[in-house]
Amino acid sequence: MTTDLHAVPIAPGRLPLIGHALPLMRDRLAFLQRLRASGPIVRITVGPKEVTVVNAPDLIQEMLTVKADEFTKGLLFEKLKLFGQDALPVAEGKPHLARRRMMQPAFHRQKVSGYIETMRNTVAPAIASWQDGDVLDLKTEMQLMTQNTVMSVLFSTRPHPEPAHAILQSVDRVFTAALRRALLPVPLLERLPTRRNQQVTTASRILRTAVGAVVSEHLANPDTYDDIVSLLLAAQDETGACLSDDEILSEVIGLLAAGSETTAVLLAWLFHEVGRHPGLEARLHEEVDTVLAGGPINAERLPQLVFTRQLVSETLRLYSPAWLVTRQAITSVQLGQTRLPAGADVVWSPYTLHRDPGLYPDPLRFDPDRWGPQRPQPPKGSFIPFGAGKRQCMGDAFAWAEATIITALVASRWRLRPTPGARVRPVGQITVHPSTLRMALEARPTAATRDSA
Repeated sequence: MTTDLHAVPIAPGRLPLIGHALPLMRDRLAFLQRLRASGPIVRITVGPKEVTVVNAPDLIQEMLTVKADEFTKGLLFEKLKLFGQDALPVAEGKPHLARRRMMQPAFHRQKVSGYIETMRNTVAPAIASWQDGDVLDLKTEMQLMTQNTVMSVLFSTRPHPEPAHAILQSVDRVFTAALRRALLPVPLLERLPTRRNQQVTTASRILRTAVGAVVSEHLANPDTYDDIVSLLLAAQDETGACLSDDEILSEVIGLLAAGSETTAVLLAWLFHEVGRHPGLEARLHEEVDTVLAGGPINAERLPQLVFTRQLVSETLRLYSPAWLVTRQAITSVQLGQTRLPAGADVVWSPYTLHRDPGLYPDPLRFDPDRWGPQRPQPPKGSFIPFGAGKRQCMGDAFAWAEATIITALVASRWRLRPTPGARVRPVGQITVHPSTLRMALEARPTAATRDSA
């Protein structure tokens, strides 16, 4: 039996004219979490716009895999074209497939193994420069660390501190604008010369200038580099045409933005939880001390960091960086028992999926042992922090390696202590990041002098 979309329930709490805009803006994460009680598919409205929220893991999997060609990426990704019109994260159809095939070799698991030394050599000096007793803005610190890692590994460059902060602030500003425009789409306002719009224009210019310098350096010294910028400069489409300068800039900016933000917030949450749980911290330190006693992290030692990876997995589950993913039906499409009309806007939330008590016992408890070999693993389709199907993030292996390496290197030298009285809560911006997270550094007496590089 097929159900027309308009027979699907509307979520409670809708107000005249504004619909569900108020709870969505007040606490969007809690609002989406409450929607799971309304069934596998539920409708919400934001002003005049109606949005279908898909909650059931089997329907999400169906949409992302077997029905993937019947959806575009939707409104949020349309607004993310602020980073570039045709960059891989926002491309559709044949352009997306062509770009993915072009860039996939740089993210093959075997290739990622070759990046480990560069990751380690980029991160270790930053960690060694910390001072005992300092208090870090951990989210910003992790953003700078992952940004430098992405630029070192994929672009063979590392910016100085001042331009690095400028790039970071510009990425944040563009992400914030994209989310705001997706949640409250008013195209006319996006074109007005408001202060916010001017800030986005300035941020985009800073990004393109910084990345343009990297591309120019590669063009001037083509034999010096073997990285993803070199790959893009040499790439040709099926007609033999090379990518334009603007296309290359868009791809590099997209990689920089996507590759640094998500891993940074993941690491911030991981150290927040480890700092709250001394028993987990002790197990992490024991594993790191044992594995790194044999020498620096490399491709052989990385798989030995089993508990470290479990910490990463549990952080990805409880604090999935993506809280909102959009799609739009291209034509009328059947999803489970529901018929969606052409043009239907659809969203789903990895954050709420991973906190579903029907999938994860005691879902709000940070429990890395749920990923251990003695526990049953979650059903297929219920843990998808990097998406699924042909649009699954191709940088997943890169992110796993980067997060594990940074976690181990930090833990080998430092304890990170919560600041007294701090109240940390999840905030749904472009990713799920901590409201505020300042942590005090405490050098580990038995490991502070270890040369982990």
